[in-house]
Amino acid sequence: MTDRPRSPLQSDAPSDSRSDARSDAQEISAMSDAPPRPWSKAQESRPWSKAQELWSRVPPALRLPLVVFLSCQACYLIWWMAFYPGLISYDSLAYTWQVTTDHWNSNFSVLYNSLLWLSLMGTGGFGALTLFQSLAMSATLAYTCAGLRDIGVRGRWSAPAALACAVAPPLASFTVYVSKDVPFTICAILVFAVTVRLTGRRLRGTWSGRLYRSELLLLCVGFFGLSLFRNNGFPVAVLAALCLVLVLPGARRVIAALVTVTTSVALALMLYGYEAVGVEKPPTALLYNLHYADISVTYAQAPELFTKSDLQLMAKAAPLSEWSSAGAKCFVSDPIYRAVKGQIDDQLAEPLSQLWARTLHKSPHHVLGARLCRGHIAWAVFPGPADQGGRTINALDSVDPAAFYKWYPEMKTSPYNAAAQPQPVSERLRDVAYFAYEAAHVPQLEWLLWRGAIWCYATYAIVTRLARSRRCRPLFALAGVTLGTQLTVLIATPSPTFRYMAAPIFIGLLCLSLIPALRGAVRPVVPPRASPEEPSWGPSKGKVYMP
Repeated sequence: MTDRPRSPLQSDAPSDSRSDARSDAQEISAMSDAPPRPWSKAQESRPWSKAQELWSRVPPALRLPLVVFLSCQACYLIWWMAFYPGLISYDSLAYTWQVTTDHWNSNFSVLYNSLLWLSLMGTGGFGALTLFQSLAMSATLAYTCAGLRDIGVRGRWSAPAALACAVAPPLASFTVYVSKDVPFTICAILVFAVTVRLTGRRLRGTWSGRLYRSELLLLCVGFFGLSLFRNNGFPVAVLAALCLVLVLPGARRVIAALVTVTTSVALALMLYGYEAVGVEKPPTALLYNLHYADISVTYAQAPELFTKSDLQLMAKAAPLSEWSSAGAKCFVSDPIYRAVKGQIDDQLAEPLSQLWARTLHKSPHHVLGARLCRGHIAWAVFPGPADQGGRTINALDSVDPAAFYKWYPEMKTSPYNAAAQPQPVSERLRDVAYFAYEAAHVPQLEWLLWRGAIWCYATYAIVTRLARSRRCRPLFALAGVTLGTQLTVLIATPSPTFRYMAAPIFIGLLCLSLIPALRGAVRPVVPPRASPEEPSWGPSKGKVYMP
């Protein structure tokens, strides 16, 4: 089979996947490839006949993603109108305070704050931003479904999985939520989708050692998004890229260079670039927030480890009773942060960091235990005790204005307060959507609907089974984004918040469509024929195929 460059509008799938695409289009449209029968004059006057004529002009390879995009966007549009201009939290209002009062700070995503600023300045509210998020999510889900065909997933299986992402209240409402974690999740799904494309080519024996331009561009967007929308998101991009490097010979240098450049740019911006354009650095207390939480948990469990000088140092930041009581709730770091954030400056931060290092040296199991407890949302299927802060934080649109104004008094008289108020297109529609959203908070289903750990393990199990049934080890790379997200959240997270693990839930739900493909017969993989024309990206080495 000849490999040659394709434009971004052309499908990257080989000819046999095109036949699957035509089959998927037939399933969705209930049409055949036979020439259409002649229409009577009465039939020609019907609006649906014109629509069917237009549909027949859509290339078969684009029919599945087009149907998925339109279906998902229709669902997201309903949620968007019900919760217009979007669901908010304290962080959402903090973004607004930063960009409207000239207090830009890199403790949040500067890129997302810029998008929020454009929405506020251009339209006076959040609605344009949340609508854009829904469009981007729909397009990403459609692209993922198109790519899943390359590994044997029919449209009748992938389309319902994508539609479930737009119907399920936790995921659908999350998409219209004003948060940097929404575009981060979209970029994570995008990297997963490109991984599906690339490993699909290896599975079918059409891998030539090169990335198409469209794949390279989307992978670049995904890596940049992971690194810029969440300050600690670059490890996810690195781990996902590492999985691709291990299974894609011939393109290893290109992928390694791409993730190196995107990660380096993101780190350079966080360390130097933002400050150069007037964006303030995060408060000192926030930078070492997790260190203080480790000290607090260790002090609550083993106070004998701390010397008199250690206690005197801790007392300068907060009363020892605060350190002890905050440490009793190992699932969250917010209590100790609120206690010390007004007292810790640059002079006190360094001695406390040294105290954390000594604590780690004296009792590593206490510090490790504190991290595992705080990263509970990443690895534990079921929530922890409610009295210790172990329940999943999954309530959006629940802001107490009095508490918020106490922290940001400038917002009390801000003209942008109205932008954050609910303005649903229909009150009845909002009532129905809010009822579904609240019904999804039933405690018995919290482990399934709001926690990502169960979906991580489901993804690993399905991908492992698929790789073994197809005898294609490169398929293990499909778990790269999920693994990277799980490990990153496990190592550094302040609380068991749903949005931190939203990406594995989306990906896990999409991976359910792989289950019917497990029954497919294993095709022998034949090396592709030599070709005078090759894709433009990557080294020109010999053909590589999976035996």
